[in-house]
Amino acid sequence: MKRITTLVVLASAALALAASGAAVPGQGKPNHFTFTVTTTDDGSCGTPWATDTAKRTFSVKKNSDGSYRLLRRDRGTFVTTGPASPGACNTKGPHGTVVHAAAKGRFHSYLVGRVTGGTFNPNATCTADCGFTDVFVTTFFGPHAQYSCFTNSKNCRFDFEYSAAAQGLRYHHWSDKGHGAGTLLKERFRGDIADH
Repeated sequence: MKRITTLVVLASAALALAASGAAVPGQGKPNHFTFTVTTTDDGSCGTPWATDTAKRTFSVKKNSDGSYRLLRRDRGTFVTTGPASPGACNTKGPHGTVVHAAAKGRFHSYLVGRVTGGTFNPNATCTADCGFTDVFVTTFFGPHAQYSCFTNSKNCRFDFEYSAAAQGLRYHHWSDKGHGAGTLLKERFRGDIADH
């Protein structure tokens, strides 16, 4: 989860709004928006361990109370930057401490929470990098909108799963999952992508 709030743009692919659902907000079907993003990825120690490139899809659906459910799904690849492994600061289970640079793998993830304090505009125009969640929320919901995954909230769930085969690695799978955000964050790390 730490990686969510500390994403840094390393490179920006030609971003384009791939799809916007034809449904009217609040009438059943969610609206979908897809981007390509490249970011640094922080591990359990809060330090960078990889560069991610992902296809990111946001799904927006209006709730009955006027808020919006915002689901972000990523699917992509990563390249390790080292030297710390993502699980180096795990407190439970077997894990490593070091990963060499340039190991490659795949990942998939989701992040889901609630947007309040804004009005959804499915036809908004991206003038910045809307593949990043904070920019997406401001662009499509307005400057006063708040996303529960970026505040002190119980209303956030996430799961990030990483895997890499061979390449001299001792550990081949790492996960970062949990619920809540800010002071209410409950996060679990398991496994690692590590040499030793």
